[in-house]
Amino acid sequence: MIDISNLSKSFGSFKAVENLNLNIQKGEIYGLIGPNGSGKTTTILMLLDILNPDPGAKITIDGKEIPKRINDIYYKIGFMPQELSLYLDLTIEQNLRFFGELYKIPKSTLNSHIQEVLELIDLTEFKKRIISKCSGGMQRRCSLAVALLHRPEILILDEPTVGVDPELRIEFWNYFKDISKERGVTILLTTHYLAESINCDRIGLMNKKILISGTPMELMEKVRKLKNLEKLPDMEEVYIYYTLQEKKKKYKEGINHEL
Repeated sequence: MIDISNLSKSFGSFKAVENLNLNIQKGEIYGLIGPNGSGKTTTILMLLDILNPDPGAKITIDGKEIPKRINDIYYKIGFMPQELSLYLDLTIEQNLRFFGELYKIPKSTLNSHIQEVLELIDLTEFKKRIISKCSGGMQRRCSLAVALLHRPEILILDEPTVGVDPELRIEFWNYFKDISKERGVTILLTTHYLAESINCDRIGLMNKKILISGTPMELMEKVRKLKNLEKLPDMEEVYIYYTLQEKKKKYKEGINHEL
């Protein structure tokens, strides 16, 4: 569903993303996992043709080359940005109606789409509330509702659980799992909450590029064996291990280059 090869992005002499390669299957929940500054959001913005990658990159989504054919697949993608992108002086319902018209959802079905996402995200009783009067968690719910409004086949979520309480975080993850399994929705998300990665089908530990990819259990078991641990490490320990391995690799390459 999503294929990326040789993806890089430079800002002057600074390399934000470096030679990233990634393949995500239909109906899969794939997590780009890493701390702030590891290139996750930059990668998302290049997928959506908001940022231009460095020359040599190849991106295809549902078989369509990006950016050449981005207009062919925009209607299949739902995007939830990290920053709030709602109109604060409009109600929840008015925001959904506005974005529904941008998505060109037919007027004959727009009301049913709005009602559907309000029920899914549990916002029906708050639909007349102005966004500026909503809690942070309610605003995040509305942002997700906007991304789901046109029933996309692909969801791209940038830090969807940032700033939400643990209970709502669990609700979000349960919902992501449901729509990926029941409707075959492909989900690519980013998070710096390393513990959340166990909810993904596969993850890529990222630090400018994918350090390693696999199921959370595969990666934890691999590090357990490599470090000869009695029990499975948590994902923070897994990430630190592979980050240190990458640093050692670059250090050795630097020495060999000097020689």
